[in-house]
Formats: sequence, structure tokens, C-alpha cells
Amino acid sequence: MNLWVNDLLNFMLPQECHVCGCKLAPHERFACTHCLTKLPRTGYHRRELNPMEERFAGRFPFVRATGHFFYTRDSALSILIRDMKYRHFPGIGEMLGSLAAAELFPAGFFEGIEHIVPVPMHFFKRARRGYNQTFHIAKGVSAATGISVSNLLKATRPHRTQTSLSREERLANTESLFAVKPGTPCHGEGILLVDDVCTTGSTIASAAEAITDALPEARLAILTIGVTF
Repeated sequence: MNLWVNDLLNFMLPQECHVCGCKLAPHERFACTHCLTKLPRTGYHRRELNPMEERFAGRFPFVRATGHFFYTRDSALSILIRDMKYRHFPGIGEMLGSLAAAELFPAGFFEGIEHIVPVPMHFFKRARRGYNQTFHIAKGVSAATGISVSNLLKATRPHRTQTSLSREERLANTESLFAVKPGTPCHGEGILLVDDVCTTGSTIASAAEAITDALPEARLAILTIGVTF
């Protein structure tokens, strides 16, 4: 379905929660307050050397990392992520990004961050889907924090979707996958790398390594909406 048709139907028809199916209140978008409140928060941003940071420690330099919600199959978050990625609802990404950022902001998670960088999608894949869902997550984070989104990275080649791959296959699938675009203005500045779900961390690591290799003075932080560990 074309995105503009989807947007028109959303405007004309009564809106229902993507998770429980209840009718949404006028101030709610895509999911009801009850379902969003029940999403399991990790609280990783309040822990020193949390499991996300342990996963990436020693692989590349960074200042902090967190995944905001626990992600499991057939969970409420998995429904939202599925509809965001495969059922033409990129606005769910903006909603989740804004929600996570609003909850992280009081803890100082965004201190020193000057650019929000979404993990990019290769042109061919983006053309098929119609959008990069991670860009919409970044837009939501930007709306909640006032920090600008930067398309600093590019995907250098197409790659298979990670969903059904083993850990070893994911690592091979994402090797040398990203590069910093020439002429970047982000030297030595605070960069927040944003992705949807962290499973093995291979995609994030590949993107982070591209940034830190090209911009060794950059202060890198990482945020994903979901994390599986």
C-alpha cells in the first residue's frame, strides 16, 4: 500500500491500538497509553556498564549505550516494530523514538549530543520499502530533544535482512557495511547512533566502527528502541 493511501485511511477511519485493538483517544497515536505503559523498560541507562555497553566494550570507543525496551517475539513491542517496518507505518518509529527520548532526557542521556544519526538503509532496500524506519525513529528522538538529525552514514552495499540469520551469519552480513559520507561536518562532536532493535549488535557495531574510524575524535553514544538481552 502506498504511504499516502495509508495516511489517508488513517485520517478517515477510526484509529485503533496496534497492540490491543482498542479505539484510540484523540491524543493517542498507533498505541494506547495502557499498552505503551506496559512495554518493559530495561533501565539500562541508569546502570554503569550495562549489558549493551558490555556487548560493545573493546570493539569501538563510545561514551554510553542503551536499549530502552526489552524486545521478545510476539510481544507488544514486536507488534509495533513489525507494523513500523513491514506494514507501512513509519509514524510508529517517530512515536517510539519520541517516547524513549522523553523518558531518557531527564537522566541526562543526551548531554553532549549534537547530532542524531540513524543507521542507514541501502538505496535498493529503501526504494522497495518506501522509507527507512530508523530515520523515523531518529525524527522522534529529535522532536523530543531538539537535536538535529544527520544523514552522516551511507550503506555501501545491499545486505540480507537479519531476522532469520544466525549470529555468525549476522556478523558476516554486516561486515564493512557502512561508510561516512564525504564532507561531514561532525568532526569531534557528540553523535547519537540510533537503530530499531539490537539483537547481536552486529549492525550497530558495523555502523559505529565506520563512524569512529572516520571520525576518531567523535564522542559516540548509542540508542536502540528494543534490545533482546
